[in-house]
Amino acid sequence: MTATVLVVDGDPSNSANWEALLISQGCEVISARSGEAALRLCRKVQPDLVLLNDLLPDVPGLEICRQLKADPCNRLTPVVLVTATDSDAFALEAREAGADDFWGQRPTSSEAIRRLQSLLQLKTYIDEQAETVIFSLAQSIEARDPFDGGHGARVSSNAVRFGKSMGLSKSDLDKLRIGGLVHDIGKIGIPDAILSKPGPLDAEEIGIIEQHPIVGERICAPLKSLRHVLPLIRHHHERVNGEGYPDGIWGDRIPLTVHILQIVDICDALTSDRSYRQTLSLPDALIVLYEEAARGWLDEALLNHFASLVVGSESSAAIRKRERQWSLEEANWHASSSIGLMNRGGARGL
Repeated sequence: MTATVLVVDGDPSNSANWEALLISQGCEVISARSGEAALRLCRKVQPDLVLLNDLLPDVPGLEICRQLKADPCNRLTPVVLVTATDSDAFALEAREAGADDFWGQRPTSSEAIRRLQSLLQLKTYIDEQAETVIFSLAQSIEARDPFDGGHGARVSSNAVRFGKSMGLSKSDLDKLRIGGLVHDIGKIGIPDAILSKPGPLDAEEIGIIEQHPIVGERICAPLKSLRHVLPLIRHHHERVNGEGYPDGIWGDRIPLTVHILQIVDICDALTSDRSYRQTLSLPDALIVLYEEAARGWLDEALLNHFASLVVGSESSAAIRKRERQWSLEEANWHASSSIGLMNRGGARGL
């Protein structure tokens, strides 16, 4: 049983006993002495299981259980409520609060481990099944748009290739692989009429579009296996100068893996047909990307590396020279001539 368990108990001796038992089973244990601390740690750590004593110094464990289960990030996290009140009425309240198990009397150590293992195994199974559903959902979202087929798979593959060329770790490459597949899953909340609209979007429609990273993060947040890609889902439309969305973060606050995914995502969007414009050639797409870098939207050093990777260093230098020769007015005309490229976020991966 290798898992992270949050033990919430106001009694240090009780907490120490649970910690010793769980550590002996190979668990990583985090402790909280109060309900408020438990809520804070759950948001930060997102444990695999919460062992929650009802007798806490600030807020009853029953209420903490309700709040944990009301948070989408913790909805699938098993909560075991431990109390000295062994009554049917309290057991009913525990179930209504969302507790996955209720211990009115402390079980023996072997019984406690058996029951915890069962909950953790069930959680793993649910996560695996939900992950499969999410990947299928991501594919079905692309299938809604006849212009978007295969976008996620291409972004995933090319982002990993980009990451390998930079010597990224296996962990970061895995983030790019999975993040590429699911980064646009939040588009499930965008009506087809907006996704496939042939002309520029109005302010209301742009507002709806800009919610999709938040929606995507909410969909994937409950799954432990996808938590490491949440920054890629939420931030792949941020900009280096802070003018992006949904949070307006900038510079080094945007993780390197997000910068990489973003460049690959935009390039694939530009070199694919969209309802609002036709495909651009790779050199023309790179010119648009360099214009975005000049605006402060993309990391130019990373873009140089990407351009050299996809067209070779000599061609990359020629493309940069061509981009510098354009006036801002000409570059804006080129970007807007494909039926509102910048307005649609065509260079923003839509």
